[in-house]
Amino acid sequence: MTVSIYARVSTKEQNTENQIEVLKGVASKAGWEIARTFIDNGISGSKGRKERPALDALLKSVTQRETTRVLVWSVDRLGRSLQDLISTLNEINDAGAELYIHQQAIDTGTSAGRMLFSMLGVFAQFEREMISERVNAGITRAKKKGVKFGRKPVAPIIKKQVVELSEGGLTQTKIAKRLGISQPKVSLILREHRSAA
Repeated sequence: MTVSIYARVSTKEQNTENQIEVLKGVASKAGWEIARTFIDNGISGSKGRKERPALDALLKSVTQRETTRVLVWSVDRLGRSLQDLISTLNEINDAGAELYIHQQAIDTGTSAGRMLFSMLGVFAQFEREMISERVNAGITRAKKKGVKFGRKPVAPIIKKQVVELSEGGLTQTKIAKRLGISQPKVSLILREHRSAA
């Protein structure tokens, strides 16, 4: 078993020494040898994986089977949102690695830890559904107030210019660049013009 520690602090004034020392003590008692320590210093837990280089390196190490057990101080070291947390946990789990979270006493190497991990997935699904419901309710309220959704319509003068430039022999790409609109929009305007003719 190859064990790695992941530690993170949100500000440069903080340090990860306490987290690492406690986790080294846990590893020592369990007879686990620490192979690597990954540290994100001064990075908020609300940041995604791409903005947390040590977390990204850890997960790559897990995916490549270089790390088979991850030790972290607390669940909030991995992520602040449930969605990010579940994504990280799933990546560790899918690679066949185990996760030990000290403060919450979660160890996916045990049946109780695996059960808790499964429950987190249920809560994540619930959160996704709640967000979706809130978004849909917000859209419904906005529509009732007369808010229009979608892209703004192209002004009639621009449509006229598109047709004229096309009839003048310009390609759709050149028309789009000249008028500052997208090429698919030019194509749509020309199709509408032909069908109306």
